Amino acid sequence: MPVGSIRQTACKSDARPRPHGGRANMAAMERGTRRARLDRDTRERIVSLRRQLGVSTFGMNQIVLQPRQRGRIHRHERQEEVYLVLEGELTLLVEGEEMTLRQGELIRVAPALRRQLVNLGPRPLVMLALGGDGEHHGRDGEAFESWEDESGVAPQELPLPRDLPPS
Repeated sequence: MPVGSIRQTACKSDARPRPHGGRANMAAMERGTRRARLDRDTRERIVSLRRQLGVSTFGMNQIVLQPRQRGRIHRHERQEEVYLVLEGELTLLVEGEEMTLRQGELIRVAPALRRQLVNLGPRPLVMLALGGDGEHHGRDGEAFESWEDESGVAPQELPLPRDLPPS
């Protein structure tokens, strides 16, 4: 597989998303599933996981910065972003104020704030950037007690199943 590529596979499932509340964007969503794999050794700084996965309602990028690399100072008009550090250490400047995030830490940055991603550490920085625009409408899921059930209930109305026995 070439450097910077994402492995993707498609599922042959014919399951269609079920619209709740008549949302117009449901029609634009792809059917089925797609998979991707993070490529920590990519030479690309930004890899669009959204495109690889066919996601249509929010942005998702893998960002890899080598030691001493940095991104552009930028902001968004409407999109808020969440950064999740997977490996290394992120130095994040927000309106010029510096903060450090380590592996496993997340931060949300409001749309109008200028920000810059910097890797001051000695190792590569691998992170996910998730961005969305518009109001979140809460849970629209259905939970099922078994695969044979055709209609579901709100997830909070169905107890969690028993754990599997030890192997």
